[in-house]
Parts: sequence; C-alpha cells; structure tokens
Amino acid sequence: MPPEDVRSDGELVRAANAGEEAAFTAIYLRYRDWVVSLALRLTGSREEALDIAQEVFLWLLQLFPGFELRAKMKTVLYLAVRNAALSRGRKGGVARIHHPSLATLAASRSSRPTLAEDSETCERRVALAEALSSLPEIHREILILRFADDLSLEEIALAIGLPVGTVKSRLHHALGSLREHPTTKMYFSD
Repeated sequence: MPPEDVRSDGELVRAANAGEEAAFTAIYLRYRDWVVSLALRLTGSREEALDIAQEVFLWLLQLFPGFELRAKMKTVLYLAVRNAALSRGRKGGVARIHHPSLATLAASRSSRPTLAEDSETCERRVALAEALSSLPEIHREILILRFADDLSLEEIALAIGLPVGTVKSRLHHALGSLREHPTTKMYFSD
C-alpha cells in the first residue's frame, strides 16, 4: 500500500481536478474504511455496505474534473452513503435506514475490555442500547452523527438536509430523553 498522502482533502480535490490519479486514490484510501463502516451501520449488511461503498466512490470519481469541496469530505460522503442506503431500501420495498445503538458503535470503536471490565461494560452497553431504542430514528441518527462520527451541527444539517436549528433542537431533545431515561440518567450530572 502506498504511504498515506499528507495533503488536505481540499488539496487532494484540486489535484484530482487537475488529473492527478494518485490524488483520487489518496481520497479513496483515506475514506474507504469509514464509508464501508458507515454503510454497514446504515444497512446492517456487509454485502450491501461493500456495494454502497463501490457506488459512492464511482459517483465521486464521476464528479471529477470540476468537483468543488464546499464541506468536509466526510459530510459529502455521508450524504452519498445515506442516499445510497435509502435508495437500496426503497428498491427492497422499505425506505428505512438501519441504525445500531451507540453502545454497539462504542464497542466497535473502543479497545476490548479486560476480564474485570466485561460484566460492567456489557451492562452499560445494554442499558445504553435500551435507552437509544426508545428514541425516534431521527434522534438516534443525529446522536450517531454527532458523537460517533464527530460531525459538527452544521455538517449534520448539511448531511441530512435539515436546518441547523432543527438539528440543535433534535439533539437537545434526544439528550434530554437520555437524561430522563431510567437506565442512562445516572450518566448525566445535574
């Protein structure tokens, strides 16, 4: 594998627009694992996730030359992955995105707990999953984008096509619901 390209996303986009194949390859290598992971979270199927990743990068490649990066690359890619997942869901008769719990995401992002931590960690994850399952889908999606994918409120708004104020409000309500849920309220200080 080639060494990671240290240029910024903006620099890589400019180079790809100028015809530099290595620049697009660097974008692909930088984001492919994230795109597959996101697609897997949205669809729940590894095969679908790989197909969506392929679709998304082919779509992105077709934007060159002439592509203008007006947001973070993750925001652009999130929107493309989300739309591809929704489109595939519609073809199957269901226009729905599968959202795992944040507990599942936390488990996949963190290091494996020690034997001493297993029981307590597992209980916390189950409690968080229970609390999250009680939230409306849009609230779960905003929580995942904010805390698992580390997108700003503005990036979330752009990615899901809502005004920033609506994203703020939904995030506020989602956190409020978690704050009041019996299994998660202990994690919030008053």
